[in-house]
Amino acid sequence: MNTIIDVKDLCKTYVVNKKQNNVLKNVNFSIEEGEMVGIMGPSGSGKSTLLYTVSGMDKMTAGEVTFNGRSLAALKENEMADVRLDEMGFIFQQMYMMKNLSILDNIILPAVKSKKKNGGADSETSGRKESRREIRTRGLALMKRLGIEETAENDINEVSGGQLQRACICRSMINRPRIIFADEPTGALNRTASDEVMNEIVGLNNDGTTVMLVTHDVKVAAKCTRVLFIVDGNIKGEKKLGKYESTGQLRDRERDLNNWLMELGW
Repeated sequence: MNTIIDVKDLCKTYVVNKKQNNVLKNVNFSIEEGEMVGIMGPSGSGKSTLLYTVSGMDKMTAGEVTFNGRSLAALKENEMADVRLDEMGFIFQQMYMMKNLSILDNIILPAVKSKKKNGGADSETSGRKESRREIRTRGLALMKRLGIEETAENDINEVSGGQLQRACICRSMINRPRIIFADEPTGALNRTASDEVMNEIVGLNNDGTTVMLVTHDVKVAAKCTRVLFIVDGNIKGEKKLGKYESTGQLRDRERDLNNWLMELGW
């Protein structure tokens, strides 16, 4: 497998009232293409800061993050914005969407804004920018895949939380990203909707999309291939779970992960 993310001696420091707050301290890890890596730790441990810094949404104080062979620190601001738009997908606990757009228009917005030319196998569209009609067709196909095609023309306040989060997953996939960054993607959902959303994320990962996911939920983390445990800005341990293949594995994976977390002081 190819390394898609390589993090070396990553530090992130905030200055508040002239006092330094070292949130990340010499963090080192890598993510291989096709992995689904969970980040766990107590509140305030630096989980979300790690995700934001690794994805280039927040600037690092020191260290290096290499994404797909490129140093993020070496990219100009507009280059970093293009990387986030075209090669990364994002799913958050708070389901941010434009209130004046329909569900479908929210989903396809990143593709409309992208300057990337289509590099897919379709000879008719390869090598040129897709038309708005072609983008809509892809957006509808994603919605159908996630079972929310009937909500395409709805406003964002006319759907359930689970449907809205699945729409956010569709939006994260519209530009065919190399990796999806998910920050507590099920945190605002009930257990049924959480399970449905996680099944979709696992499905995307099984199709080859790399995922880095922050969560406090053992049931969610148990579906990852690997879990990193962070405390006070340092990674204290790593748990390899292997590929999640069926619900029959879940209880044993949860028990194994929970025991490991307890040993680390969870």
